[in-house]
Amino acid sequence: QVQLVESGGGLVQTGGSLRLSCAASGRTFSEYAMGWFRQAPGKEREFVAGLTRSGGYRNYADSVKGRFTISRDTPKSTMYLQMNSLKPEDTAVYYCAAKSTGPFRVIVSAAEYDYWGQGTQVTVSS
Repeated sequence: QVQLVESGGGLVQTGGSLRLSCAASGRTFSEYAMGWFRQAPGKEREFVAGLTRSGGYRNYADSVKGRFTISRDTPKSTMYLQMNSLKPEDTAVYYCAAKSTGPFRVIVSAAEYDYWGQGTQVTVSS
């Protein structure tokens, strides 16, 4: 098993930046493909970004391409989401997720992930 804890959310103005962190504990961090998802009130949880076990391959939702960057620091067992040029429509609870899988998979489906954090709120004011 792996435990995930997100941090770094908060209130920011339009155009601002935030960096989310997802600290993992338990099993070996490098065994897991990781991803970020978000859920706004009244909406389904949606994929934001994901990366492979090594971090060498990454995938982004079209809505965040060019603004968000996903990364991971294996020695620190931590994944990050750098969010720039934030918009009000980015307001949501952000979740990190993990799945033990092969080395070259980026997983975009929430249903495939086995472990989830508790979420961190991001609010972008207009």
